[in-house]
Amino acid sequence: MSLDPVLSRIDETLPAAMERLLDLLRIPSISTDPAYKADVDRAADWLVSDLRSLGIPAEKRETPKHPMVVGHVDGDGPHVLFYGHYDVQPVDPLELWDRDPFDPIVEDTPKGRVIRARGASDDKGQLMTFIEACRAWKEVHGTLPCKITFFFEGEEESGSPSLVPFLEANKDELQADIALICDTGLFESKVPSIMTQLRGLCGEEITLTGPDKDLHSGMYGGAAINPIRVLTRILGNLFDDAGRIQIPHFYDGVPELPEDIAAQWDALNFDHGTFLGDVGLSQPAGEKGRSPLEMLWSQPTAEINGIIGGYTGDGFKTVLPSKASAKVSFRLVGQQDPHAIRKNFRAWVEAQLPADVKISYQEHGASPASQMTTTHPAFEQARSVLGAEWGHEAAFTGCGGSIPVAGYFKSILEMDTMLVGWAKDDDQIHSPNEKYDVESFHKGIRSWARILDAIKS
Repeated sequence: MSLDPVLSRIDETLPAAMERLLDLLRIPSISTDPAYKADVDRAADWLVSDLRSLGIPAEKRETPKHPMVVGHVDGDGPHVLFYGHYDVQPVDPLELWDRDPFDPIVEDTPKGRVIRARGASDDKGQLMTFIEACRAWKEVHGTLPCKITFFFEGEEESGSPSLVPFLEANKDELQADIALICDTGLFESKVPSIMTQLRGLCGEEITLTGPDKDLHSGMYGGAAINPIRVLTRILGNLFDDAGRIQIPHFYDGVPELPEDIAAQWDALNFDHGTFLGDVGLSQPAGEKGRSPLEMLWSQPTAEINGIIGGYTGDGFKTVLPSKASAKVSFRLVGQQDPHAIRKNFRAWVEAQLPADVKISYQEHGASPASQMTTTHPAFEQARSVLGAEWGHEAAFTGCGGSIPVAGYFKSILEMDTMLVGWAKDDDQIHSPNEKYDVESFHKGIRSWARILDAIKS
């Protein structure tokens, strides 16, 4: 089964593939809002119908919230599981959209043609690149190049509450040699990247309480403890002058970057000046002695995401507040344990509390980092063929964010995940006027055809 006629078929049928994507984008599958439950179901039905049109046995699987879509194709060679999500983010604020976010359009821009709609990039457009690659392969050769399980989720944008129970209940059915996910992007919008490191996440909200009510600062100031002063002092102690995080045992399980991966990252020639300049900054602010990509991809972070306390309305109020709170998040790497991080952070905070200040906590999620072992031949096979499509050699990269499903595939299904995506930095995912470049859609389909051809060999 040769690749060239499949690539030609993809080129010839691109207009029809675009129409199918636009049809899916018209469904407002917002998983976070119960008002759209029927629309999320409708999107699942659409995908089931589309897979069945390719002769793929597929069905909608109900969960306590939104359904999963599962389909299987037998074949020779390795068994891959392809994951994507068909739910989308809410569209607020609606007034910042140039048009109805669920009335998709293909429009010309100074940078090229784009598909404009909610979900165009995250993740309907990306998901459909894989389906369209399979469609072209089936139309040319009458079969698919290997054994494939299709697995689509409808709750990714609302925290995936049904995902872990579903994976555990269907472990035997969903196991494969390797998982493929298309929910990432090109490096600097041009270099194909295979993400092999995903940072984990631990979120913690702390509230300090001093006096039992807000106090007049003229009558009590100086004599009574001020929770905001205590909070800011503690938060200010998070880092030393070199940017190292000061929580005991925080760096337990943090590995140094392997030399071969460091060399690939150096070859990317990342322009941190432009990266920061685009948001009005000029100097890296992380740990001294680390490259910008290390700080973004392979080093852990502690960030203060919000502080609340006292009077913050218009005008001025000389109040000594009763409470002060902060939201703090930790991005984790390697073998860092999010539960140990939470425990050690709390102990570190409590050791700095003066008398008369009490503390309470609210947890906001905990997931470990995901480190892919690139020994599975699919990783190098994919990396070797993507350069022919994009004109740049593909690289194994990291991701500063978190994609928990990849970790669940490892811990529950016992398989590694290859994350390859075609999104660009300016796709405005989760924001008004989201878009997906026609080039990303077209080349993404061709790229999956190349990867499937390489994997089957």
